[in-house]
Amino acid sequence: MVQVAVAQFAPGRDKAENRRSVARLTARAAAEGARVVLFPEYAMFTASRMDHRYVEAAEPLDGPFVSSVADTARREGVHVVLGVNEAGEDPERFTNTLVALSPDGDRVARYRKIHLYDAFGVRESDVLRPGPVEEPETFAVDGVVFGLQTCYDLRFPEVTRRIVDAGAHVVLLAAQWVPGPLKEEHWRTLARARAIENTVYVAASGQAAPTGSGNSMVVDPMGTPVAALGEQSFAIATAQVSADRVEEVRGINPALSLRRFSVCERPSG
Repeated sequence: MVQVAVAQFAPGRDKAENRRSVARLTARAAAEGARVVLFPEYAMFTASRMDHRYVEAAEPLDGPFVSSVADTARREGVHVVLGVNEAGEDPERFTNTLVALSPDGDRVARYRKIHLYDAFGVRESDVLRPGPVEEPETFAVDGVVFGLQTCYDLRFPEVTRRIVDAGAHVVLLAAQWVPGPLKEEHWRTLARARAIENTVYVAASGQAAPTGSGNSMVVDPMGTPVAALGEQSFAIATAQVSADRVEEVRGINPALSLRRFSVCERPSG
């Protein structure tokens, strides 16, 4: 058994304040026994709209923001996973990166968002470059394997399936699920669907209002939310996850072993 916490807050443009929020919520989660603490997408920097401010705020993964969070992970003795604006060689665009830091402060996994949110009136691709399609990176805690996924990827079931095929028992989903008509229903429905069809836990951390729809949760492999937050603006929810529970559910619902199709990359262009 491993205790996982999903943290929910509303990051802003003040990166120092966002770092303090991450530190405070990590300490709270560690005090409640969490071994893995998941934060939302864009935990480093969030503005009212997607524009060049995100590029200007971006940092390399060895920059001050991630280094500060690594100090927090060491101090609290937990894994911390959060979304950051990663700087690169392109001065006009950044990368939306989810990074996992160990209790030693080391980076143990990374995921660069593949599907860009050019939907519902938003165009991430104006300032964001997509991540490459690579073998999913995972990390393990006491025999429980964790994989990484980001926000809009939730609408593409192939992303989750590839993570599960890489051995994950738990998918850590970081999001800024932009508010809008029926968006909360989409969020809850899709998170549960990904858990059910893959017989896997989905731990989903979303930004709180006004930048996100909240409703962070941990869903078990049968699709049951075992921990959840509603609209709370600064809170955590914790749940126990286990590889044994995943195997138990897969014995009941052997959908993965019975499937007749695999996932392959679609050619570009």
